[in-house]
Amino acid sequence: MGSRVLPDWTELTPECLLDIFSRLSIGQRWNGPMLVCKTWTKLCQEPSLNTLLDLEGEFLSSEDSNHWWSSEFEEKVDSTIRSVVDKSNGGLKEIRVRHCTDQSLSYVAERCPNLEVLGATYSPKVTVQSMRKIALNCTKLKELDISCSYLISGYCIELVGTNCKNIHILKRNLMPPSEIRRLKRQCTYVRQRDLCFETLGNADALSILKHMSQVKHLELRFSTLTDRALSKLCQKCSNLEYLDLFGCSYWTSHCITTSTSTLKNLKEIKLG
Repeated sequence: MGSRVLPDWTELTPECLLDIFSRLSIGQRWNGPMLVCKTWTKLCQEPSLNTLLDLEGEFLSSEDSNHWWSSEFEEKVDSTIRSVVDKSNGGLKEIRVRHCTDQSLSYVAERCPNLEVLGATYSPKVTVQSMRKIALNCTKLKELDISCSYLISGYCIELVGTNCKNIHILKRNLMPPSEIRRLKRQCTYVRQRDLCFETLGNADALSILKHMSQVKHLELRFSTLTDRALSKLCQKCSNLEYLDLFGCSYWTSHCITTSTSTLKNLKEIKLG
């Protein structure tokens, strides 16, 4: 049999390589092409490849989440965010990360005015300090995910809603009580800092109905909002198409039925 001729990757044009690299996640690029040669490393730094930073795949594929709860890990996430911001030349449009801090989000707010999607979840060091900057400088936001970031208050929702009129997706999910108990029991970082795991569900709802009434997709898993707040929320947010209230236990089934009956565009609701 004749010898098999292997493809010569060095003959691929930069345009072809960019197209290939664009199909990889940032983790795949950093652990693959960027380690091959200087040419590929340089191509991976092209602004067009750095308009999206999505680390959710890496988080979901990891089996050990305890080590995420540490200052050292937060520094790594912040460093990654700053690196991608710099590579994008301010063109970063989507961020989905966990365990970031005010430092990196402030960096984003100062340099990425075209940001459209922000996911800053499980981030105990994200506060009004950076969210105010995001609200004022990133007014093109369409999607905001602040799930399990307990120091992002209803006031932060108000700030973002007042300045970012195009938000149609809001995710404000909380941790299930069992997960909170596990973290307090197993994570030194959580115990030493006495991290807060409480939010005011009704205050969140009030901020949403007053300043984000245009939302179409709303997630409030394990929220503490009550019947009255839910009723008002459904009245004001009449464009809702998707509503996730899984794990919420402070409302009644009667309220759910009557409140959601006014939502003519509602396509899916999650309860339980």
